[in-house]
Amino acid sequence: MTMEIPVRSSRKLHIPQSDRIFGATCLLFSIAMGATSWGLVAPISYEPIGPRSFPLLLALLLAGCGAWFIARPGAEVEWPDARLWRKIGIAFALLFAYALAFQPLGFLLATALLAIGLGRLYDGSWKQCLLSGTVMGAALYFAFEKLLDVSLPIGSLWKTF
Repeated sequence: MTMEIPVRSSRKLHIPQSDRIFGATCLLFSIAMGATSWGLVAPISYEPIGPRSFPLLLALLLAGCGAWFIARPGAEVEWPDARLWRKIGIAFALLFAYALAFQPLGFLLATALLAIGLGRLYDGSWKQCLLSGTVMGAALYFAFEKLLDVSLPIGSLWKTF
């Protein structure tokens, strides 16, 4: 989508709009992210900067990138076809389902299912996806729990058994 601006010469100047749309979307997300993270307060002050500094820094970085895209757009891009939009939509749905399943299923199973779903979405075989999803879930769980000492949910569903 381009906007034509008449100039004195016989040629028309094309201003790319894709980058500007993306930049405006980044700015809107950064405002929402900043407003949401502003209210983050730790009940016990264990750090001098508190829990809101990292999300606020990310919101500021996102706002800067959005402003850059608005001010200095690149060449006009060709938008993807319907097949790719479908895959993008399914990937977003899988990530949303992952966020919903994270607590009840736990990190290990939810991450393995996400990896399997994304692998199948991009034409991986069932054997490849099951193997890589299982290994990825287990390896990431081990890395976070044992190496980084980050507690991850086991899953509230498993507590009933």
